[in-house]
Amino acid sequence: MYQIMIYRIFLAGLLAVLAFQVEAQQKQEPWKPGQLMATKVLADRILAGKAENMLIVSIGPDDPIEGSIDIGPGKDKESIAALKSLLGKTPKDKEVVIYCGCCPFDRCPNIRPAFKLMNDMGFKNAKLLDIPRNIKVDWIDKDYPVKEEEN
Repeated sequence: MYQIMIYRIFLAGLLAVLAFQVEAQQKQEPWKPGQLMATKVLADRILAGKAENMLIVSIGPDDPIEGSIDIGPGKDKESIAALKSLLGKTPKDKEVVIYCGCCPFDRCPNIRPAFKLMNDMGFKNAKLLDIPRNIKVDWIDKDYPVKEEEN
């Protein structure tokens, strides 16, 4: 009898874990795979002078990418308000690329609120810079274009 009760508790726990994993897998990101932009693609466009018609926005703690506008961390209400103000002056069909790079992509607290805002505001050409590890490894260490330091 005791073994049956232990077995049932084990099964109930296993089912709870499986249900949690299924729910986590079903949680959808606010972007589609086609809205991710590889760092090399953006770097090549900047280097070729073909980034003038796009808006590049940092929604992280730093803004090292050449030509980007610093909004501040996307997890902060003030930063999201600043992004909303900036986007309010931007045509809905303009290519807008946001990035953070504070930490691995799957754990970043800044990108989801900012990308959700772009969706909510109806941006048709919204992109998220795909930074799998962090801005140092995936951009700076690759010698991609960075802002010049001010003296």
